[in-house]
Amino acid sequence: MKNNKILLLVFALYMLVLSSCTCMKFIPESEKLYTGAVIKIKSSEKVRNKNTIKKSAESAISPKPNKTILGQRPKLWLYYVAGDTTSKSGFRKWVKKQGEAPVYYSNVNPLKITEFIDAKLFNIGIFKNKTAYFTRERKKTSSTVYECYIHTPYKISEVTISVDEVIKNIIESSKNKTLVKKGDNYNLEQIKKERERIDLVLKDNGYFFFHPNYLLFNIDTNETNKSVKLKLTIKPETPEIALQTYRIKEVYINQNYSLRRETDVIATDTLIEGSLIYIQGNLNIRPSIIRRAIYFRKNEIYSRQKHNITLNRLMSLGSFKFVNIKFTDLAASTPGFLNAMVLLTPMKKKTFNTELNLVSKSNNFIGPQLNLNYKNRNTFHGAELLNLSLGSSFETQFSGKYKNLYSYEINPQLELYIPKFIVPFHLKNSNNYYVPKTKFALSYSFLKRIQYFNQTSSQLSYGFKWKENAKKDHELNPINISYTTLSKKTAEFDSLLNLNPFLKKSYEEQFIVGSTYSYTFNEQILPDQKNQFYFNVSTEISGNSLSLLNRITSGDKTNSDEPNQFLGVIYSQFVKISLDARNHYNFRKKNKLAFRLFAGVGKAYGNSDLLPYSKQYFSGGPNSIRAFLINSLGPGTYHQEPGSESAFLEQGGDVKLEVNAEYRCNLISALKGAVFIDAGNTWLLKSNPQILSAPFSFSRFYKELAVGTGIGLRLDLSFFVIRFDLGIPLRKPWLEEGHRWVLQDINIGSSSWRSDNLILNIAIGYPF
Repeated sequence: MKNNKILLLVFALYMLVLSSCTCMKFIPESEKLYTGAVIKIKSSEKVRNKNTIKKSAESAISPKPNKTILGQRPKLWLYYVAGDTTSKSGFRKWVKKQGEAPVYYSNVNPLKITEFIDAKLFNIGIFKNKTAYFTRERKKTSSTVYECYIHTPYKISEVTISVDEVIKNIIESSKNKTLVKKGDNYNLEQIKKERERIDLVLKDNGYFFFHPNYLLFNIDTNETNKSVKLKLTIKPETPEIALQTYRIKEVYINQNYSLRRETDVIATDTLIEGSLIYIQGNLNIRPSIIRRAIYFRKNEIYSRQKHNITLNRLMSLGSFKFVNIKFTDLAASTPGFLNAMVLLTPMKKKTFNTELNLVSKSNNFIGPQLNLNYKNRNTFHGAELLNLSLGSSFETQFSGKYKNLYSYEINPQLELYIPKFIVPFHLKNSNNYYVPKTKFALSYSFLKRIQYFNQTSSQLSYGFKWKENAKKDHELNPINISYTTLSKKTAEFDSLLNLNPFLKKSYEEQFIVGSTYSYTFNEQILPDQKNQFYFNVSTEISGNSLSLLNRITSGDKTNSDEPNQFLGVIYSQFVKISLDARNHYNFRKKNKLAFRLFAGVGKAYGNSDLLPYSKQYFSGGPNSIRAFLINSLGPGTYHQEPGSESAFLEQGGDVKLEVNAEYRCNLISALKGAVFIDAGNTWLLKSNPQILSAPFSFSRFYKELAVGTGIGLRLDLSFFVIRFDLGIPLRKPWLEEGHRWVLQDINIGSSSWRSDNLILNIAIGYPF
């Protein structure tokens, strides 16, 4: 087996080298393959930051040469091998698309590029640069060397403002944020950004019709000390309306605007509330709710910031598909005033969705999951979001010891989001761009495991969700209560629990009264960003308020050996923190490399000896370590064979660590492929003699990691993703040390190996 792998590696290297050798024979006699360009910076002076100057020059070079891998050009080889084809589909056409068209030296214009380089360097203060070039030719390839003869970049020695006194005072009021400062190198891009910054400052002070192009920086150079003086002026041809401040006259709101019946005519049938005028008709959302989101007021000076806050807050209500504000200049009747028309296009008020999943568990039970969801985006005419969902699942064994036995679960849930903070004290309306929301949630779950038990769970929470900005989200639930009970327990189930007192206790102590907090930083909402980072940290603390109440009323201290009760029920006391960090690196053609790190730890204390079962960590499955069955890993080196009598009593842990890496690529149309590798496990913080696994240790945990790899196919329809991931275990932590890596056991041709090791995950959505 080992020899076969070596042969495969040698063959792969041979094909890579062959792709390079055979590329050259396809190059026409009259052409040479362009292999790129080199920039050389030369100067008789001592110049700092040469690397920055070099990068500016390199940005002017075009075209880009064909990509190489280890010095070879496999994509170019694929393009050549596919040959000429005029068909719109077929295998050869597909191969050609995976390749890359050749870049010949005849496509390069070095003389023109020297002009571009000089222009780029001029823009960073090197006003008298001279670029020369020469060509390096080989038998089948050519490259270019550009030599830039530079001097020290010119620095800004003075910045003055020569404009109208009123405008000058406004600009100077924000001079601490200026992007053009004395002592900086001259930089045209920074000057352009400074014009845009000043334009926004002026727009926040009523200059509605102003534009960055109306600003002009005059430059006075001093060759002796290589410095420039900048004088900010306003172009003479600037129109008069751009230099006039504007106020808001009337604010009209149209809640039923449609692009299909677009009109600027203001209806005569209106409703006036405060300083806002509502166009009558079907006022879906109460005017007072809209008023809180609109920051324009009659006779106030126009502000671009208030304009943006209004747009964002109206959109964040969640009831509108489109939001736009049109302004009308009232120069003919009331000079210096604007009418604002707020145009709101409502979303569909009620929606209903269904979702069907197929789940395979570590106990060899398999079955469907059906989720029904109903949304009402304006339940009480105040932009409230009512979310009703009903989850249900059924699982059974089609073969094996428990054939024809089954379990099922029903899980109704209600969530209500109200677009404001509901608290017992007054909160001032902030200038945040997003509307905060209060959340009420109530859920119930009924689980029946035939021949074992019935389990009911109820949960109630009250909390808040708000956005700090587009990328930062917070969620705080000061009240989070859940209660889980078991009933109709069979003697067989009791005997299984008696074999594992730790697990028995975690099932019993599931009355949780506490608080949760979650913070999310998400750059994945920015589709054009090359490197997208996601970070979430969530914390939960439970039982402290009840312990304090117990101490005040009875004076008893909490003790896990004789735990206190509340209303006749033992309550849990613990703290838990979880971290989820992801990074997506985007390549061309929407291919990406995705990474994920998950780390979490929970610790019971005071009234509890261990975490409640519902708060423990589990590992393995379609969104975890995909080469292992769901919830089948750990803790540590513990392993429970699928199909054993207690297999459904999945053993959780207090600590969890997972690392995932996945390369995602486009195949054909909506079909995408992936190659992945996952590693991780769970651990306990204290010994449990029933599972014979040592607790978590920094000196040993890495020896107990499970590792798996695999390939995936995804049908990505934008609004819906069906995912198939086929996983293969590479490292099994429950085996003896020295024998945990199982690469040598891989035998795709063996049906018994495939049955024991190949794990097919079918899921909805991407894993991370």
